[in-house]
Amino acid sequence: MAANTDLSDFLRTCRARTTPETAGIVAPEAAAGRRVRGLRREEVAQLAGVSVDYYTRLEQGRHSTPSDAVVDALARVFRLEPAARAHLADLARPARRRDRQAPPQRVRPAMQQMIASMTEHPAL
Repeated sequence: MAANTDLSDFLRTCRARTTPETAGIVAPEAAAGRRVRGLRREEVAQLAGVSVDYYTRLEQGRHSTPSDAVVDALARVFRLEPAARAHLADLARPARRRDRQAPPQRVRPAMQQMIASMTEHPAL
């Protein structure tokens, strides 16, 4: 499975920008003792309803196919605007499109018959 570095970079950026106060985790006075301004991975995972290990794999690029429900939950946790929410969804989709193979194309019997009948024409 290929790493989705764009997705992991975006998640790290969103986590760093989201403060515990805006997420409703701690009061502004209690945030003064925190080492990190943004949310911790554990806090994001809890708020999104996913395991810490799963979110860590997403953020590290070791798992790049989150479901639409997980993408929506992360967008809600980070309080993303519609444009940023759409960007997050787009970052999560390329991996799914690469994994799926295109169905084989088939030629209709009538088309095959028409092509077979053109053997008398040297230009074709």
